[in-house]
Amino acid sequence: MLYYLDTASIEQIKKAFDYYPMAGVTTNPTIISKEKTAFLPLLQEIRSVIGMEADLHVQVLGQTAETMVAEAKYLKEKIGGELVIKIPVIPEGIKAMKWLSREGFRITATAIYTADQALMAAMAGAEFLAPYVNRIDNISGNGVAVVRQIQTMLNQHELDAKILAASFKNNQQVHEVALAGAQSVTVNADIMDQLLAHPLTTSSVSQFVSDWEAVYGESTIIDPVR
Repeated sequence: MLYYLDTASIEQIKKAFDYYPMAGVTTNPTIISKEKTAFLPLLQEIRSVIGMEADLHVQVLGQTAETMVAEAKYLKEKIGGELVIKIPVIPEGIKAMKWLSREGFRITATAIYTADQALMAAMAGAEFLAPYVNRIDNISGNGVAVVRQIQTMLNQHELDAKILAASFKNNQQVHEVALAGAQSVTVNADIMDQLLAHPLTTSSVSQFVSDWEAVYGESTIIDPVR
């Protein structure tokens, strides 16, 4: 499983990369705009925090394939490192994916709501496929089922694209898409923390400490009293 943090908050990114086995960061125009700061310097700062080898997913904004390709080349020049260009699964986006994949760009197909959209994006050269799990649920669909359908299609057609499941409201959804075959997920900072949180884990650790201190006091394994 590849874990990505879905944010442009430098503070949240620093914390996640300090504690967790992160593969990279995903952004989109909405996430970027929430930081209310200059676009390119923010992305360059994210790159400096996560390093050149971690993936940084950045979305183009153009509405034509030509503009998307131009934006992708600009981002690659200005940001560098393991950059993954996010492109929505609209007709112009599929055209841009074909174009960019021939030139060696890494691509995430985004705003996916159906398995058929994902399959076409994979055929066009996308490396990652990002179905919006909770948003599919919100329109009376089944986001986890769509993830499962995408993986079935990838297997049947022997395609190497990876599912990058996105849009979660809780860690149960993350758990379910992992069981459904998703190779990667992108989550916000709260859900990333929740993936480890459990009250019995907390109480177990407290009990370990309490039992140790009852015999050895407030010492550590390195310097126990006796």
